[in-house]
Amino acid sequence: MADFFDKLNDKHEAMIAAQPVFFVATAAEGARINLSPKGYDAFRVLSPTRVAYLDLGGSGNETNAHLLADGRITLMFCNFQQPAQILRIYGRGEPVLPWERGWDELAEHFTLLPGTRQIFDITVESVQTSCGWGVPLMDFDKERLTLVKAHAQSDPVEWAGKHKRRRESIDGLPTRQTDRFIAGTMPNEAD
Repeated sequence: MADFFDKLNDKHEAMIAAQPVFFVATAAEGARINLSPKGYDAFRVLSPTRVAYLDLGGSGNETNAHLLADGRITLMFCNFQQPAQILRIYGRGEPVLPWERGWDELAEHFTLLPGTRQIFDITVESVQTSCGWGVPLMDFDKERLTLVKAHAQSDPVEWAGKHKRRRESIDGLPTRQTDRFIAGTMPNEAD
């Protein structure tokens, strides 16, 4: 059975903090629904009604485009250990880029990783928990470091040229031009 809340509470925050992966869903009129898994230490609860996550450059920038067009976002956390639980955060979000007002305040909550391109700032509108009894029990092994390694090892000028041409979503919605954070400590651990 599902329970709804107006904001995050201490139990929600503890459940979120224990999860090594979360999922982000966005949509805009006339566009595909975008659903992406996210890893790394990239999610923060800033208050009971505000959360944020660090976004690394990847295969596209659909969340940026959808939030500019529509603003709605859903985040989902699954507890793959005991007790079984699913937690969804429904809200409205906006991309904050490194040169914009608000970046410094948000960035202080994260360790910027190679490839960081934006932080999504999200206002929590409601929270839903449900049983999660159909979700399997799984153990976390380790982070996959391939994405941050690829960003740290790539040529910044070549990367910027490639992504400068990508100014729209896969459905043709405009995105704001993003860049990425190059400097930083690279983990030496193998995948």
